[in-house]
Amino acid sequence: MPFVYHRIVRFPDTDAAGVVYFANVLSICHEAYEASLGDMGINLKEFFTHPAVAFPIVHANVDFLRPIYCGDHLAVSLAPQKIGLEKFEITYEMRVNEVLAAKAMTRHVCIDASSRTKQDLPEAIIHWLDTKRRDTEEAERRKSREEIA
Repeated sequence: MPFVYHRIVRFPDTDAAGVVYFANVLSICHEAYEASLGDMGINLKEFFTHPAVAFPIVHANVDFLRPIYCGDHLAVSLAPQKIGLEKFEITYEMRVNEVLAAKAMTRHVCIDASSRTKQDLPEAIIHWLDTKRRDTEEAERRKSREEIA
């Protein structure tokens, strides 16, 4: 089963027009990323506090397909994918009542936290990437079988 993060949109997430402020969409995506790591047993405190390696975002984009309002119940699914020895990207889909509201992508590179130089992804992250990829592929196969039937 692919990982899905559930969250209610709060007032501070929105702008003066009453919709989610564009930059907060990426913040919510990052929450989903953190929850997915935690779901795999990765200790978030160790991961983000004085780590030996870091995974800065080097590219991000968002497509807004419909407004997201305060009080909306979001289901954020994510699909991480390894794209090199030292980088990965995560695609996100945000749904409100089963309707796709936004799609996003973040690309991360693994670096040594001290020297800030690129390095290969550590085993824990490779395991997370492989597991989530398999979960996503399994869900897609199941969905295609349901569509055929």
